[in-house]
Amino acid sequence: MRSLGARLALLLVTAIVLVVITSSFAASLVMRGPRPGTTMEPMARQLRILAKLAEGDRAVALAAGVVVSGAPAPGARDERLSDFLTQALRRTGEPRDVVATRHSMTTSATVSLRLADGRWMLVPMPDFGPPPGGWKILAGWLTLIVIGSTVVSVFAASKITKPLRLLERALADIAPDGTIPHVPETGPGEIRVTAQALNRLSARVKAATESRMRLVAAAGHDLRTPMTRMRLRAEFITDDEDRRKWLSDLEELDQIADSAIGLVREEVSRDSLQDIRLDLIVRHIVAELTAIGMNISSGELQSATIFAGPLAITRALRNLMINAATHGESAVVAVSHLDDWAVVTIDDTGPGIPDERLDQVFEPFFRIDIARQKSFAGAGLGMAIAKEIISRFEGEITVRNRQPGGLEQVVVFKSRDHAAAPG
Repeated sequence: MRSLGARLALLLVTAIVLVVITSSFAASLVMRGPRPGTTMEPMARQLRILAKLAEGDRAVALAAGVVVSGAPAPGARDERLSDFLTQALRRTGEPRDVVATRHSMTTSATVSLRLADGRWMLVPMPDFGPPPGGWKILAGWLTLIVIGSTVVSVFAASKITKPLRLLERALADIAPDGTIPHVPETGPGEIRVTAQALNRLSARVKAATESRMRLVAAAGHDLRTPMTRMRLRAEFITDDEDRRKWLSDLEELDQIADSAIGLVREEVSRDSLQDIRLDLIVRHIVAELTAIGMNISSGELQSATIFAGPLAITRALRNLMINAATHGESAVVAVSHLDDWAVVTIDDTGPGIPDERLDQVFEPFFRIDIARQKSFAGAGLGMAIAKEIISRFEGEITVRNRQPGGLEQVVVFKSRDHAAAPG
């Protein structure tokens, strides 16, 4: 019962049922028949008239349908009704012996009144109570109320929450660049307003993203010219040490510009999605990095399939593995399959990262500075780009220090192996 629609439906059902039950109870109080106590005196007067007729002219009484018997009517004695009739007969004249009997609690009562000659006059008594099977009728009535109110409430709740479902579908379809597919601006006024707001929001996000792309691309492009001039001038520096420092700084600026543009492009990448084998990608990257002299090896590589963009995932894992091999001295990569999850583990033997700075490792341009001396080379965007890619494909990455030393990077994706398995 967590969804808003279900809660609204339950609220409406409860409200309708309570209102109907309350109104039914009030109607029963107003429209119910008279209580037996209020009808006893008229009944007692009628019994006296019939008794006088039976005692005065028996033949006329029998012809009129009066039943006279030597004993009271058979059945169980109704003490409450018998007492009511006895009291009513006393209030309307001379007391008489009277007995009310029933064959069962669901049948009407029969009144037996003793005549002067000792015989009994039997008169059927009208039943002022509820009809037989009243509880079954009430249960059926309430069942119909609950079913009807449930149908109406579910329909009403679905109509009420339709704009919210529109929002939910729109959010589920958000593209990597943050835009939302066009939402049809049809239906009731509230839904049209919601759709218009979503479409305006999508247009603004798209414009802002494109503007940022143009800004970063323009900045990267504009930096090329002054950096080229500075590199040419640096070549004329006579001091070898100074020239090396200048060229190193310019190379770093080049990397920062390229990485910044790459990060923005990665956010809006439209790499085609397909089933890919993580173990094969890891094996290929390890071979590639080993060929260029990086100290990295593969551990156990279990078969693990995920649904993602192959180029983007390759880039993300390559960034993480280069980070481990470069800054962690040496690294070992493993792929495992745990239940419904595909897990890539990258362990290195480096110094690790101070615990208080672990939560900053995925921030753009993050570096570890010790006494103002940079210990990690590069632009500081590799981890940020990897995080962006992994999150885009609904994966998770965690980084933690190992004991006694080193860093462990764990990447987890939803596995496709179970889904792809036959029957």
